[in-house]
Formats: sequence, C-alpha cells, structure tokens
Amino acid sequence: MPEIQDDKAPYVVPFILERLTIHQQRHSQDANPPPFFIGLNGVQGAGKSVLVEVLKSALSSPPHALPTVVFSLDDLYLTHRDQVALAESHPDNPLVQHRGQPSTHDIPLALAVFSNLKQNRRTKIPQYNKAAFNGQGDRVPESEWEEVNCDPHTDPVRVVLFEGWCVGFRPLSPSTLKSKHEAAVAAARDPHTHYVGRLGHHTLQSLTDINEALRQYDAITDQLDAFIHIDAADPQYVYQWRLQQEKDLWEKKGSGMTDEQVRKFVDDYYPAYELYTDTLRSGVFRPAPEAGVDHGSVQRRGRQLRLVVGEDRKVRDVIRL
Repeated sequence: MPEIQDDKAPYVVPFILERLTIHQQRHSQDANPPPFFIGLNGVQGAGKSVLVEVLKSALSSPPHALPTVVFSLDDLYLTHRDQVALAESHPDNPLVQHRGQPSTHDIPLALAVFSNLKQNRRTKIPQYNKAAFNGQGDRVPESEWEEVNCDPHTDPVRVVLFEGWCVGFRPLSPSTLKSKHEAAVAAARDPHTHYVGRLGHHTLQSLTDINEALRQYDAITDQLDAFIHIDAADPQYVYQWRLQQEKDLWEKKGSGMTDEQVRKFVDDYYPAYELYTDTLRSGVFRPAPEAGVDHGSVQRRGRQLRLVVGEDRKVRDVIRL
C-alpha cells in the first residue's frame, strides 16, 4: 500500500489554533479552565490516524507546547462479555453481532472520561485490544490504561483529540430514517439503478436499533469545541482503501483478512455511512430540523472543518461550516 503522506495538517492546524484562541479567551477568567475538545471523523483508510499523529506532535511540541491526549472511540468498545450479551439480545440484527456500530460502545465510560478531563482531574484513558478473543476484541485491564493529569506540578491536558469513524454522527428522526431506508430498498430491488450500498439490504428494525442507540452519543458530540471531518468524495473509496491496508498488513506481518473478509467487514459499516454522512456534511453543530429555531447559530458558526479527499486521499476541497 502506498504510504499516506499527510496533506491535511496545513489546513487543520491553523483551524485548531484559531478555535483554541477563542476557547482560551472565553475561559480567561476561569480559575480551572477546561481543555479544548476536538472531534475528528473519517472513514476507514482516509488518513485519519496519520493526521491524528501529526496533530498531536504539532500541538504538543514548541512553539505551542500544549499537553495533548488522543482519545479514540475504538477504545470505548464494550467489554467482550457485554458485546456477546448485546449480540445475544438482538439475534436478528446482524449489525450488532460484532463491535463497530453505535450501541457497541460504552457511553457512560466515555462521559466519565470526558467529565474528568474537563475538570482537569487525574484521568485514566481506556484502551482496547482488538486482537483478544481471536479478533473479537476486549477491553484492556484498567491497570494498563494510560493515565494523565497525574503530576500537580505540570500543566494538565489542554487539548483532547477524540477520533473515530462515527464520531459526530447524529441520530435521524424516525420519519427520515424510514424514508432513507425505503429509498435504499427500492434502489436495491431495481436492477437498473446499479445500487452499490448496503442500507437496502437491512431491515428497518435493525437500523432503528442503531439509530436509537446513537441518541446517547449526542451527549459526547455536544461537548466538542471543534470538529474535523475527513470526507471521501465517494464513500465507495473505503473498500479500496481497506483492501490496500490489508495487503500492506499481509506484506509486513504475513497475516490479515482475505479480500472477501475485507469486503464483508466494510459492508457492515457502510449502512451508517449512507445514513449519517449527509448530517456530517451539513454540520454536526447545527440543530436537527425538528429542533425549531436555532438561537445559537452564531456561536456554532465556523467550528467545523470539512476536508473532501479524492481516491488518492489527497485534499480536493476545504469547507468551513
């Protein structure tokens, strides 16, 4: 797989520093100001992990020297035991038979970590081992979690980078969900539409389970101070990118998923891209249409950066929301 050369940081770092300055000014009189929370979303293989590494290095090094922690949605997956219980309680929903979709994350744990970081308390950052239980995964014992804000003689965490494939997803209204599902089912049944999605191959009930679970995630999204969205110009690119990643894994380690396993892996994520990408593109800080008049639009304006990338993962367009 060709090495991903980051071309996103030159757009993202100035955006973060601008929003961070506003955040610091807003809390200039606070005796215990909270850190700056950044949400980062990107489909698998779009270059999200590379960007996160570059951002952490840039923000934590001089001249900025901001204590920065990376907190991943992947580290919030349910324990193996709880994931098995979830799957068994929804035997007819293929989307929750493994980790990945909304409902397979420990939201109370996420909120507890957010709360501790926000109050500059000593905080343990959860970690997850995807290789445990033959790839089914399990949470790492708490004794092995990274701990921050431990030393009272050093500055606490000032920037939190919270990244993940569905960070920022907002639940849809039941009517919107039903409408999107009906359109996808119709397209999947029509041989002339050349439907390539996966939404139309799942039941409305399975999707409703995911959508209802996603409502809990709003409590996380609402705490973000800024948001970065790496948006694939064509979501279908994710299949090629994951195949390339797995090929690279085979070359380096001699093991990995087969091409068919990769396609099945992406298939299970793809319905969520079909459902929630439009909301990301319109802005995660905008209220849902059914919320009525938006009295906070001025405060929300400019807090999201959308980077549209092409098949080569290079930035094609930059949109400020």
